[in-house]
Amino acid sequence: MTKRGWRLGVAAVLAAICVSGAGGPEIIRTASDLGPLPADRYDYTPRDYQRSQRASALLVRQCMAEHGHPDFPLDPRYPTDPIVATAVGTDYGALDLAAARRWGYGWDPAQSPVLQPKGRRMTDAEYADFPACNAEASRRLMRGIDVKRDWLYARTRAIEVDKAVKRDPRLRSAWDVWSRCVAEQGFTRYPDPVAAYSDPAWQRGSDGNTRQTRRERATAVADVTCKRRHHTAEIWHAAQARQQAVDITRHRDRYAAGLQALRTYRATIAEVLRKLG
Repeated sequence: MTKRGWRLGVAAVLAAICVSGAGGPEIIRTASDLGPLPADRYDYTPRDYQRSQRASALLVRQCMAEHGHPDFPLDPRYPTDPIVATAVGTDYGALDLAAARRWGYGWDPAQSPVLQPKGRRMTDAEYADFPACNAEASRRLMRGIDVKRDWLYARTRAIEVDKAVKRDPRLRSAWDVWSRCVAEQGFTRYPDPVAAYSDPAWQRGSDGNTRQTRRERATAVADVTCKRRHHTAEIWHAAQARQQAVDITRHRDRYAAGLQALRTYRATIAEVLRKLG
């Protein structure tokens, strides 16, 4: 996004806040409802992930066939199921009021976010050759990319950008307003929405889900209600947009190289899917 485009984007966010303040709050249920951010174009997308998984599986299956395993599944299970610990979070904490009422800071246990493989289990012989084929598939997909320097450069900058966002005086003021709002409803005065989302009191299990107690659900409802009342997520989003745009301007060449690496990766995936898919 150009600097002019970023300014227009932030202006649109601020205009939306003013308009919604006059006619009732606009409903924000997910981070995507807030619109794109300047660094988004430099990052891996859900579609990239899906296509890369397919391409990797096809390359692994080809390699496994060369190692004497002609019927290796595209989505195999391991010989024994591993223990999976899931770290769950959102960009702005809880946003969906209906979900907060029902699930607090967790989710429906019947709808686990951890996708389980659908194929058969690998045999022990297949499992012995799988790591080498998996590594070979990764090398093939990253061909022509300086991984240490250019791969997902925007993500390497995310920590520094986030630090700058948290120092933004407008955002800190918005968090303080949100915090007082939550406390006025009888709940803990958290410093920011992430602290509410990640409170150890919710006792997340190894899968990342919470116990969804009455207190947790009530806190989540107050959290989301206060965000909507005071446009906390919109102000947060605007702060992110400002800081990302500044960082992109300061490191334009590195971001450009990262974007070229991402385009190379996408072209390689397209080639693999065309030949093997």
